[in-house]
Amino acid sequence: MSVSMFTKIMRGEIPCHKIYEDELVFAFLDIFPLAPGHTLVIPKEPARTLAELSDESAAAVGRALPRLCRAVAQATGVTDCNILQNNGESAHQAVFHVHFHIIPKPDASQGLGIQWPAGKLDSEQGKAMAQQIADALK
Repeated sequence: MSVSMFTKIMRGEIPCHKIYEDELVFAFLDIFPLAPGHTLVIPKEPARTLAELSDESAAAVGRALPRLCRAVAQATGVTDCNILQNNGESAHQAVFHVHFHIIPKPDASQGLGIQWPAGKLDSEQGKAMAQQIADALK
């Protein structure tokens, strides 16, 4: 398995504007920001997708995200933001190391633009899908 760009950033092989680091989490500014303050939050564990990430690393990222959101909001003066995480190529993941984007949304022209082609959940299909997912957790 090749070393991801993010692993190279954590090792200091590729420069970055580091914001935060602890034993399990690393955060830095995105070099292609959608808005000022666009931050990437990554686990140090080299998992490709969220489903492959250990519970310990996932919990550490979950603890760091709110603190980082507050810091980005304070630094940018922008309280609205999107938290984005893509899993897999067809879901628009470009770097195959789990990462979360904190993307400030100062106005309609900056930040993340989203098209959301929402459907409608059929009650019976919803009941069956909910049961399938709950069963998969066992």
